[in-house]
Amino acid sequence: MKHFEFENDKLIVLDQRKLPFEKEYFVCSTYQDVYVAIKDMIIRGAPLIGIVAAYGVVLGFREIIEKNLESNKIYEIINYLASSRPTAVNLFWALERMKKVFEEAGNLSQNQIYSLLLDEARKIEDEDKSINKKIGEHGNTLIKEGANILTHCNAGALATGGYGTALGVIREAYYTGKNIYVYVDETRPYLQGARLTAFELSEDGIPNTVICDNMAGYLMKLGKIDCVIVGADRIALNGDTANKIGTYSLSVLAKHHGIPFYIAAPVSTIDFNIKSGAEIPIEERSEDEIRFFNGKKIVPDESKVFNPAFDVTPAENITAIITEKGVVFPPFKENISKLKEK
Repeated sequence: MKHFEFENDKLIVLDQRKLPFEKEYFVCSTYQDVYVAIKDMIIRGAPLIGIVAAYGVVLGFREIIEKNLESNKIYEIINYLASSRPTAVNLFWALERMKKVFEEAGNLSQNQIYSLLLDEARKIEDEDKSINKKIGEHGNTLIKEGANILTHCNAGALATGGYGTALGVIREAYYTGKNIYVYVDETRPYLQGARLTAFELSEDGIPNTVICDNMAGYLMKLGKIDCVIVGADRIALNGDTANKIGTYSLSVLAKHHGIPFYIAAPVSTIDFNIKSGAEIPIEERSEDEIRFFNGKKIVPDESKVFNPAFDVTPAENITAIITEKGVVFPPFKENISKLKEK
């Protein structure tokens, strides 16, 4: 199932809010539509956000041509798209790549610049698919035969250009015949695990069980979890990692029970400009995502609601970071810096 496609100057994306029971598509005809798709979580997942934002720049530049506007309006478009979500660094990484292509185009015609921008967006998409496969291959070296794996949120094909990061590792282990089993955190409040990860695994025939987030510690105590693999939205130079809210709690539980805790993410998710997780901005989303469930209010009006979308897992709770350039072990600050040179 294709979850996004750019054709005829339109970006068509699968509305992930409707999965797994409805397959509806959202058509982005303008860069403002792309902003909505990212902001409202029609699409989500750090790598996919970057890819979609790149196509948003393409749509924006098409509007510049059609309305006979100055090419420099592209900076306004890029800044607007950058404001859609603050935590996933892939968004800013992809937009910087698009800006660089524009700035290096020099005195080319607007139509020529448009073609270069479209080529770059497609390149970002294609590179991500290849990167995911390499992450899967490197990560598979860490997975034992018959392993029971716990994952949180959705870091699969739906969150990337295809194949997935954390789920890329899981897929690779399954396809190489390791007889694995996957436990899927439901991932409140948006239920990306129950709705999306379980859907992807079931579509691929990978055996899985969905659990409530607060059951993970009990499963670890029972000896049912051999390792934890999650994705990432931003990784600091020291290895501190921002991921979907609830990841930090899992890392604490895993450390207590002596269970390996792995991060799977492309090098583009590493923010080489920040020293630690303390510098990562954490997005806070609407109270209504907590107050309502399936359109029904479940929280009293008098109660306040706190809804951070991410938390930061400290590097000391992380066993290894799996990238397309290999598996990175502690000391993270030293070894993450080496990735820039590869």
